[in-house]
Amino acid sequence: MRKALALILALALGMSVCAMAMADAEFSYEGTVVAGETVPVTVPYGGKLTGVTVRAGGLVRAGDVLGEIRATPTFAPVEGTITGLYAVEGDSTESISERYGAVLYIEPTHRYTIAATSDKAFNSSENYFIHLGEKVYMSCVSDGSHTGTGIVSALTDSGYNIEVTGGDFYLNEKVEIYRNSEKNKESRIGRGTVGRAKPVAVKGSGSIVKLHVANGDFVERGEALFETADGVLDGLYAPDNKVICPADGVLSSVDKNNGDTVAKGDTMAKLIPTASFQVQFEIPESDLFSIHEGQKASMELYWDNAEGGNHYTGVITAISHISEETKTATDKKVYKAWATFEPDERVRLGMTMILYPGAAEEETEEEKAE
Repeated sequence: MRKALALILALALGMSVCAMAMADAEFSYEGTVVAGETVPVTVPYGGKLTGVTVRAGGLVRAGDVLGEIRATPTFAPVEGTITGLYAVEGDSTESISERYGAVLYIEPTHRYTIAATSDKAFNSSENYFIHLGEKVYMSCVSDGSHTGTGIVSALTDSGYNIEVTGGDFYLNEKVEIYRNSEKNKESRIGRGTVGRAKPVAVKGSGSIVKLHVANGDFVERGEALFETADGVLDGLYAPDNKVICPADGVLSSVDKNNGDTVAKGDTMAKLIPTASFQVQFEIPESDLFSIHEGQKASMELYWDNAEGGNHYTGVITAISHISEETKTATDKKVYKAWATFEPDERVRLGMTMILYPGAAEEETEEEKAE
């Protein structure tokens, strides 16, 4: 009888110790590092994209330049002096031109123009055929002391116009016009009156992101005056032409490449911030009520779970309320869950992470005493 009682007590004690050991055992789950969010990286304004060297899957840092926007330059159509600059960086060229007639004006170096007719031309049929762009020679009617050269710049209903390219004259002075430098009468094609060349209006299109000139500057023909981007800039502010990475992370895609035309706000790339990395794992139905949202957890990389390996501390942030079927024999249903943590440079998307719920909980003084 005593032996039977001792055997019963031994079995009871063994079951109690086994239960205590099971209670103290850690739950562990195998999860995958996934993206918590994806954010678009947009271009500041429209233009041609250049300087793109990044690719999908690349690691980037906050402040990295992912690409640059090449604005459209507007060049000086004539040589001269900037005398009317009405715009500042950020302005819409259309708005400024509507108000002032142009973004800026250039007083041409060739200050004179001649309104001419074929009157007084030598009586030859060829002398009545004036050709655009042909070079001509002028001499003042009064005494021939003022001479110069020019090109035919326009044909009008009453005659033609000449842009004076050399020499000096008085305003409203009468001049005779010739086809050759000897100015013989057989080459005379008409007579005209000297006037002032109008300032050349420069308009452009889009919004100004960069000005290269100021009032009073002398410019050569073909020199860059300003650069524009498509559309209207926010707050009449010209931003930098660089596409800047907003945070540390991984590029999930690069949607625009060198040479592509982009508009303001277009997505150049999609970024998964490193700070948004999460571990996604599955909780069997049998463990569901042992784990809760807000619970701390310890984590380690699957390939680095040896003694002394790096460990991470996280928090279980969400547990799905919808079950999913599983093929395991022990549990037919599982629930997806997610935990946040602070990754380091070793962690990559898709890596396997072992998660231990509750392992990172701080013990209270009472728990330590017990």
